[in-house]
Amino acid sequence: MQQRTLGRTGRTVSVIGLGTWQLGADWGDVSESDALAVLEASRDAGVTLFDTADVYGDGRSEQLIGRFLAANPDAGITVATKMGRREAQDPANFTLAKFREWTDRSRRNLGVETLDLVQLHCPPTAVFSSDAVYDALDTLVADGAIANYGVSVETTDEALAAIAHPGTATVQIILNAFRLKPLDRVLPAAREAGVGIIARVPLASGLLSGKYTAETTFASDDHRSYNRHGEAFDVGETFSGVDFETGVAAAQEFAALVPEGTTPAQAAIAWVAQLDGVSSVIPGARSVEQARANAAAGSIALPASLTAAVPALYDRYFRAAIHTRW
Repeated sequence: MQQRTLGRTGRTVSVIGLGTWQLGADWGDVSESDALAVLEASRDAGVTLFDTADVYGDGRSEQLIGRFLAANPDAGITVATKMGRREAQDPANFTLAKFREWTDRSRRNLGVETLDLVQLHCPPTAVFSSDAVYDALDTLVADGAIANYGVSVETTDEALAAIAHPGTATVQIILNAFRLKPLDRVLPAAREAGVGIIARVPLASGLLSGKYTAETTFASDDHRSYNRHGEAFDVGETFSGVDFETGVAAAQEFAALVPEGTTPAQAAIAWVAQLDGVSSVIPGARSVEQARANAAAGSIALPASLTAAVPALYDRYFRAAIHTRW
């Protein structure tokens, strides 16, 4: 597994990480034993970055990772968690007192004294330009509660605002073959500043796996059912904000470009991983087989024909809609 520096943290992590939203909630039920098996299989495949959040399953994802860390103290895992979605999304709630409350809870869930990396979890836009917010985060670092901090964003403007702050170690952003806007300004700015990019939703919520048709349905407790149009949270988190039927059509064209011996999902993950400036890509997994296949994408060399085709595919299906919003 290729290793890269995780921005200003100075830590070395695998280019393919593991997103653990699926192990908490909102993707259908995943048993505790299956979740722990996914963590173990990922570690065995060379994954050294686990991404989680305090609201995934109301802490279930963090607690499962905590159990894994306790059983595997020498696994060399960096855990990136997120905070800020436990309260109403009011900038007034982003205070040092709240940060202490949230990080203390995550420290208990994960069973650690110091959190490796804490990311603001897609907070209101005004938060990204608040000096008081960054001062509070700097205080948590000075106190030893967290080692580093970053942000998870919805828009490129939010990413650029965070990159401009010298304490920001990482930016997590949606980036995949159907979401290319970050390539224009965010990745260049991050490279220049030494900020790490954690690429989330690399499969566009599964669209780029090539397994879906326009008739595909999802469980009622899966966000791909209940947040299809942004009913519960930002629609960009579900299918990267693209219309499902349009996304299926584009995904079928993408799948046709994938060479034999590689799955469309692996090609999609590998495409993100090869971008200059990306520190780690964090696909999720609900099974051991998915975890292993995702990790294997870190060693795939894509043909030039596929790499060249992605921008044209994006321009034809998505550019007009996505560039006006994110």
